Amino acid sequence: MPDDAPPLRLTAHALNASPPRLRAAPTRRDWMDATPQGFANRCLPLTIANAHGWEVVTEGSFEAVWNGGPDPADIAIRTERPGRPTPVSHFGAGVLTFHIDLLFRTDPGISLWVSGPTNLPKDGIAPLTGIVETDWSPATFTMNWRFTRPRHPVRFAAGEPVCLLFPIPRDLIARVVPITRPIAAEPELQEAYGAWSKSRSAFNAGLKEPGSAARAEGWQRGYHRGRIGEAASDDHLTRIRPRDFEPG
Repeated sequence: MPDDAPPLRLTAHALNASPPRLRAAPTRRDWMDATPQGFANRCLPLTIANAHGWEVVTEGSFEAVWNGGPDPADIAIRTERPGRPTPVSHFGAGVLTFHIDLLFRTDPGISLWVSGPTNLPKDGIAPLTGIVETDWSPATFTMNWRFTRPRHPVRFAAGEPVCLLFPIPRDLIARVVPITRPIAAEPELQEAYGAWSKSRSAFNAGLKEPGSAARAEGWQRGYHRGRIGEAASDDHLTRIRPRDFEPG
């Protein structure tokens, strides 16, 4: 963002005395830490995406099971520890619903992307994604998860995120002009890609050789450093930290 660009405002209006907890989305994921030598944490696109937004966190814990039927009654929910937001079976069709008791407001022309936490898969259930026009609507929204198979208990623990959200310009997709063209039409880009491809192949081959420089390095750091050959970025991100919501 240019230094003189105005800030984008995201306001969460509490609707009661015990609103859901909001937190900046964290970079780390347990499954990424558990990969051999934590190699998944070296993937900068993953870690930047992990922290891209804010999470709604449940203070309770519960287990839910879907029997495969189409009705709301076909989902059984067992509360282990009360706490907001709590799930309900409202829509049927194997959909588990969280009522988010916050009314969000964004600047004109800015909507909210609402989904599940990024790169945090959950066995047996998947988050549904919506884009909500929060610059004008006085209505709250729900966060919905759909079971992916019946008779498989799904558990949400206290302190676990149930929703992720971040602002997005409503006209973003309409402004995009998609084009397909051969890379040969951009000779400099083709040359840069060819050099990177050769370097990548040589590095991967070196990883198989004991005592090689590639093994000593472990992984190629060009993208992480914001420079691959002659290509470089002046606004490259290696980390991102959303601001915390402040009382206002």
